[in-house]
Amino acid sequence: MKQTIRFWLYCLSFAFLPMGNSKGQTANSLERSPAKTVHAGYTVSGYIKDAANGEGLIGVSVYVKETGTGAVTNSYGFFAVTVPPGTYNLVISYVGYARQTKTVDLTERNVRLDLELSQEGKQLQEVVVSTSREDDNVKNIEMSVNKIDVKTLKRIPALLGEVDVIRSIQLLPGVSTVGEGATGFNVRGGSIDQNLVLLDEAPIYNSSHLFGFFSVFNPDAVKDVKLIKGGIPSNYGGRISSILDVRLKEGNAKKAELNGGIGLIFSRLSYERPLFKGKGSFIVAARRSYADVLAQPFLNKDLKGAKFYFYDLTAKGNYRINDKNTVFLSGYLGRDVFGSDFGFNWGNATISARWNHVFSDRLFLNTTAYYSNYDYSLNTDLKQKSPDDFFRTDSRIVNYSVKPDFSLFLGKNTITFGGQAIIHDFQPGTATAASSGAVRSFGVANKHALESALYIGNEQQFTPKLQLQYGLRYSLFNYRGPGEAYTFQTDVPFGTRREVVTTVAYRGSDVIKTYGNWEPRFSAKYDLSPNSSLKLSYNRLAQYIHLISNTTASTPLDVWTTSTNNIKPQIADQIAGGYFKNFGRSNGTGSEFEASVEVYYKWLQNQIDYIDGASLILNKYLEGDLLSGKGRAYGAEFFVKRNTGVVNGWVSYTLAKTERQVDGINNSNWYPTRFDKRHVLTTVLLFDPPNAKRWNFSATFTYASGTPGTFPTGRFEYDGHVTPIYEARNNYRIPAYHRLDLAATLQGRKRAGKRKDDNWVFSVYNVYARKNAFSVYFQPNTDNPRVTEAIRYSVFATLIPSVTYNFKF
Repeated sequence: MKQTIRFWLYCLSFAFLPMGNSKGQTANSLERSPAKTVHAGYTVSGYIKDAANGEGLIGVSVYVKETGTGAVTNSYGFFAVTVPPGTYNLVISYVGYARQTKTVDLTERNVRLDLELSQEGKQLQEVVVSTSREDDNVKNIEMSVNKIDVKTLKRIPALLGEVDVIRSIQLLPGVSTVGEGATGFNVRGGSIDQNLVLLDEAPIYNSSHLFGFFSVFNPDAVKDVKLIKGGIPSNYGGRISSILDVRLKEGNAKKAELNGGIGLIFSRLSYERPLFKGKGSFIVAARRSYADVLAQPFLNKDLKGAKFYFYDLTAKGNYRINDKNTVFLSGYLGRDVFGSDFGFNWGNATISARWNHVFSDRLFLNTTAYYSNYDYSLNTDLKQKSPDDFFRTDSRIVNYSVKPDFSLFLGKNTITFGGQAIIHDFQPGTATAASSGAVRSFGVANKHALESALYIGNEQQFTPKLQLQYGLRYSLFNYRGPGEAYTFQTDVPFGTRREVVTTVAYRGSDVIKTYGNWEPRFSAKYDLSPNSSLKLSYNRLAQYIHLISNTTASTPLDVWTTSTNNIKPQIADQIAGGYFKNFGRSNGTGSEFEASVEVYYKWLQNQIDYIDGASLILNKYLEGDLLSGKGRAYGAEFFVKRNTGVVNGWVSYTLAKTERQVDGINNSNWYPTRFDKRHVLTTVLLFDPPNAKRWNFSATFTYASGTPGTFPTGRFEYDGHVTPIYEARNNYRIPAYHRLDLAATLQGRKRAGKRKDDNWVFSVYNVYARKNAFSVYFQPNTDNPRVTEAIRYSVFATLIPSVTYNFKF
């Protein structure tokens, strides 16, 4: 660990050295050794923004024609390219925006180049439009990465007409869910807790509203959605399956803007405008569901006053202090309430503060500090009818973090390095019970931990055809006091509860258990031709927090816990390879089709499972009911996308398998996980009729193999009672899932001088009323208890039409 710290400090000190862009330094060098001086080159750098609203654009390609090299803008729209002295033509391209060609003179000095891109059809007069487009999906070293443009996101048919980030990414290869209405999502054989969901770099522990029917992300406030399934860079860590990086808008820096929508289930409203004479901007967006209000007149006496709603508030502001310093502040607050006399209550709250600093033309710093809180509770007296008699449980996860992240641009190398520290404060469960006014509190003691990491990575153009990205991350986890640590029996049969042997109390300054892990990362891309490439990646990731859930689908009441002296961190090693090909040209503007095939294999260590009859809620000795095993996941992902034309969209097919092996379960044999799906096929079609200027249409179709379930294989009868016999874990599968959704959008009429843009969205979810099974369970027949019935449970058993009105001023 000490060697790691010394190495990181060395890199940090190197980064702050002068970058050779001072004329005085160049002269001194020439005086010392004029015959041997080789100029390192000059740098062109700057920010690229949207001309319409001043938003920084993420992932813009900046390509140097003469050298064949280039860069892409980072998450804040900043780029830097270093080349030998000379005059160059830069081609700036971004999907959906007019391409620009800029000539820069880098013969004697560095150049600062801040640009604004206009959407195609609205380009500025001084823009020179390039007729060629870089095939970014082929040329970019990223693999196992999917991005969804927000404009596309808003056109995909959605449940009750409401655009949803989480449901949309489930249309991508390698992403699935255990069923309709399930919380979270699964990526390449991982459970939902193995996805790091970030909202402006702050973690979201429960990304769903209304038990998974909607996500916490307000589409009016979202700027960029990026899902990383493999080849994960070294600056990310803490989860072992995927990174879902959601970035919020910064607010319109050009003019005030009001957006909103009115739907059947909830309405939304956002407002954004410039601040400080264009040096800053902000956005505020809010949503609130009102199904409970509309349903009240139809509820019977027992359900009168029932609560089932959610709300959220998203806000972000920024201020550009000067050309070298910009600060951002963003936050999210959301809550769900569900129930009548008895109910649930859960919600997320985050605050992110960031500082961007440009040290020089080659060194960029982003420092992020965040606060994240996720709390959830169960209450038997939600209406507060009997304040003297109730039972309530509360749980909470609080994180505090700081993360300095440096980017150093050195010609053909882009070096990233930095560190992160996270304070974890877990409250697994506190219960309060009142009876006749007497109140008693009990529960599980809080758990505390410090997670820290140092990392360094490099993206290098090794040869004109070969590009590498490699890095190393070292993570350190300290499980700390105050609290008690337990030692459990070891000489018990596999699959049975272990009893406590010893209990040791620790003070607040004590370290109970320490874990450290090296996490190497590597990616490579080799160009086979101008429009095809091969890519390869490997990464190791460590995860120190765990979701404890033995239900069919995760619920808001499931328990989160840190790694302890009895629970080891989860480890995943993944290797992936892919072939990427673009073909067909569209009027000289770029490739008409994108296609890719990726294969992957993932090894998983320290996967948690449970003994039969495990008690998870308010169990002080929960660790004695847990089992640990290994897992494996492998598969192939096929993806074809059409970028242009009257009909465009994509088709995705995933062939995959994920299994676990845990001593004490399934006779210690491998068994499929609950979220294993062998086949998943999705199709997204977007149709813009050439003769119907105000109408556009979209459709999605999904087919997925049924998920595994544990079904009885026999029965034992005694004295009129029937007991099912189970021989294997997840030994059968529920029926396959398939669904068709349709949507049509009618744009408002365009009139001269009209400031309002509006549209109507008409959609039908589950068009042919498929009764997809969420689960299958068994129960005795009411008339003849000796007969066992299989009950097929469907969340939606009919088609669901909806209409939404959207407006923008």
